[in-house]
Amino acid sequence: MTDPAPKTAPAQHQPPDGGAGPLADVLVIDLSRALAGPHAAMMLGDQGARVIKVEAPGHGDDTRGWGPPFVRPDPPSQGERESTYFLSCNRNKESITLDLKDPAGAAVLTRLVRQADVLVENFRTGVLDRLGFSMARLHELNPGLIILSITGFGHDGPEGGRPGYDQIAQGEGGLMSLTGMSPDEPTRVGVPIADLLAGMYGAYGVLAALHERDRTGRGQVVRTSLLAGMVGVHAFQGTRYTVAGEVPGVAGRHHPSICPYGLFSAADGLVQIAVGSDRLWQSFAAAFGLERPEWARNADRVADREAVIAAVDAAFGGYPRERLMTILAELGTPSGQVRSLDEVYEWEQTRSQGLLVEVDHSSLGALTLPGPPIRYDSGGRGRHQAPPTLGQHTGEILAWLDSVDPPD
Repeated sequence: MTDPAPKTAPAQHQPPDGGAGPLADVLVIDLSRALAGPHAAMMLGDQGARVIKVEAPGHGDDTRGWGPPFVRPDPPSQGERESTYFLSCNRNKESITLDLKDPAGAAVLTRLVRQADVLVENFRTGVLDRLGFSMARLHELNPGLIILSITGFGHDGPEGGRPGYDQIAQGEGGLMSLTGMSPDEPTRVGVPIADLLAGMYGAYGVLAALHERDRTGRGQVVRTSLLAGMVGVHAFQGTRYTVAGEVPGVAGRHHPSICPYGLFSAADGLVQIAVGSDRLWQSFAAAFGLERPEWARNADRVADREAVIAAVDAAFGGYPRERLMTILAELGTPSGQVRSLDEVYEWEQTRSQGLLVEVDHSSLGALTLPGPPIRYDSGGRGRHQAPPTLGQHTGEILAWLDSVDPPD
């Protein structure tokens, strides 16, 4: 059996404060663009992997042009404008520009593949083959390579070559049929959730494949898609159909299987509650005068949900929001408000969880970015890198590559 390629993540490419992260010995080549693949690669970088993002000369990742909003350096002569979209999904990466249609660029990628642990790609089916980097060729170059391949609707099947964009996948994958206030107005989730979930599932698959490689010494291809991400989060809505034969519709402001659980109106604003058990209902109903024997069990409340929702709304309408939140907290009723994003990022609880990170961008200077959603008691990445400018690290990556894999 051929030994897997050596793991190469030189110390000089890791955070200098010693907080390198649990994937500090993993090298990732990120050939992806837009969001699903870059998000997966960023997740690996957040855990300490060295991520080298390969971009086309001149324009780079598509998201570098997605805007507004764009941010310009101050003074503008210090660099090009940067897309906030690109900044959202490319922290903890280095950027090298390569023309993969050119033999010289393909030769550099070949050398990178030999050194890598993971390669991430989200080209349309067949593109890598035409570039000379089929799955078989990649594993010929590096038998230990983990390849994450993300497509729109899957790499095979009757619609395997179909291109995928987030909102289209949200619709085709059923999520929009569950989201919104009316069946006549299916609604997209306010973030590109199909892309994000495909990236999350992809990173999860990569970690499992790396663990398996520790036993077998062999790499493999990990596949997921935007469609898979959508179906993968159907949860109880999926089994409502596959097991019970019900076709769910839009959920609107309220949970379809728990009542009351949703968004209600106080005298001066909106409040959310989740009365998730009959025990919680007992104390809640007593406090707001809603004790009725026919509503004692959740199934009964769901069956009469419109009346229950109307009764709760009527009870809440006599209270200012802040007073209502205090009462609900005293009762132990799970509750909350609907925050705008500025309120979320200014919220001390958000900041206390490390969900904002400070980075030093090479042209924009100090930036605050939404941070990784995972924390470790010890050994996590101590410092984060700003998203790279286009080709920012080309010279140093080539110099490093010459040191570990001299050109033929």
